[in-house]
Parts: sequence; structure tokens; C-alpha cells
Amino acid sequence: MGRVALDGMLEFARDLDTVLVWHLQSNHYPPVPLSMIPACKAAIVAMQADSPNKSIPLPRGVSWRGKRFAPACEIVSAHHLDGFIREDNDQ
Repeated sequence: MGRVALDGMLEFARDLDTVLVWHLQSNHYPPVPLSMIPACKAAIVAMQADSPNKSIPLPRGVSWRGKRFAPACEIVSAHHLDGFIREDNDQ
């Protein structure tokens, strides 16, 4: 699966949440808890706005280096979300 499947899902899915659920559950082992969806969405938005260091709140029970917030770029990297980040002319 991976990037090719993700590109297909992004092209045909009706909403971002559906694709994120599929991606976090199918492209990761172990699957990423769905409580990460809001943080992943916020990280995608921050990266598209060219704010890679924006602090994103993490869900209860999740920490990054002992903190309740993580930089958008770290969330994108850890969850392989680069395929969700589109250039302005790709949207």
C-alpha cells in the first residue's frame, strides 16, 4: 500500500477524516489511535501554511518528548503525512 494508495484515496474520498482513518489504521503498525486525527489535521494545515514549527496540542495520554504539544513537522514526519500536504496549485 503506502503512497500510491494514499494518492488514490485522496483523489476519490469525500473528506479528509475518512482518508486519515484509513491511513492511520492501515499504513501503520501498530495502528495509530484515532484520537490523533485532530492533531494530524492541525499539523497538515500548519504545514500547508508554511508553519512547520507551530505547536499542536496532543490528545490525552500522548506526549512528544514529555510535552503535551508537538511541532507540526514532527507530527507529519512521525505519521507519514507528507502525502496530505499539497502545493496551492495541487488543491
